[in-house]
Amino acid sequence: MSGLLDRATALTYASWFRALADPTRVQIVEYLARQGRPMSVGELVAAVGLAQSTVSQHLKILAEVRFVLVESVGTARHYRVNDACVGCFPSAADVVMGRPAPSPNGAC
Repeated sequence: MSGLLDRATALTYASWFRALADPTRVQIVEYLARQGRPMSVGELVAAVGLAQSTVSQHLKILAEVRFVLVESVGTARHYRVNDACVGCFPSAADVVMGRPAPSPNGAC
């Protein structure tokens, strides 16, 4: 049996799981992934049905862990899923069950 997951990796994974701990953020990530294109806050507000300030706060949290990337388009900000992170996001089952977890380093 090997030792504990190193602390830095555990902290990174914990930040990922915290970012997805809210159902609205899960919906936003899923919607952006399904749309497959950068989207404005207004488009996301219309899809989610919450106030602009609430959606913006959720996007800020998702951007901090790089699940979504922000692009400036003129004076607007567009958001898209960070495809590089999709490949390195470990499932909770993998971590809990002791399966090898992908490294959080690099593009994520």
